[in-house]
Amino acid sequence: MTTSDLSVTTALVLAGGKGERLKPLTDDRPKPMVLLNGKPILEHHLAWLAANGISRAVLLTGYKAGVIADYFATPRVDGLTVECVEEKQPLGRGGAFRNGYEHSAIGDELVVATNGDVLTDQPLGPMLKLHRTSGALATVLLAPLMSQVGIVEVDDLGAVRDFTEKPRLPYWINAGVYILATSVLAQFPVQGDHETTTFPKLAREGLMAGFRSDAFWKSVETAKDLSEVREHLAGRS
Repeated sequence: MTTSDLSVTTALVLAGGKGERLKPLTDDRPKPMVLLNGKPILEHHLAWLAANGISRAVLLTGYKAGVIADYFATPRVDGLTVECVEEKQPLGRGGAFRNGYEHSAIGDELVVATNGDVLTDQPLGPMLKLHRTSGALATVLLAPLMSQVGIVEVDDLGAVRDFTEKPRLPYWINAGVYILATSVLAQFPVQGDHETTTFPKLAREGLMAGFRSDAFWKSVETAKDLSEVREHLAGRS
């Protein structure tokens, strides 16, 4: 199943992050334009969207927006039309999604919305199917929470029973990939974060769904994240 099977052709992609933790790699470019195996993180992200049936990507830019506009002025991903909507002042993630939607004439009932620094192997088809069957206005991709440190298993008497290196924890995190009814974007803040405003409201109203995924997923925040993604890509080749 592809996104086209469910009448979704457009993605709104956040691409304005400064990437403070990736300095000096982000001194001359926004975080999604940091190179990964010779291509920007964002180009890998867009190739994943195109492989899942998306034919139009609206890049929501801010910091050093010209770097993105100049790079994608040349077609980079087969079958994908790329355009940019630059925010003239910081709007927050929710404000950026709303502003991008209002300036891009999206006619579909649904839109994919993503963080452009996310890399994943999760197909969109199953997530879209859940969105349709659940009746939700917003569906979020969920990734398992992994411990950043090793843990020690100890019994009630203080005896150490085992050591586990960075285990999977029994929780799920927002993975920065959404299926949204376009009608709900009017509820996003003009300025601010949808994750602290609109999403909690939708959840309380029973209008959100979460798709739990065990596929590879990484939000690139640090040099260590870049290294882990490189290892994953090398394993696929």
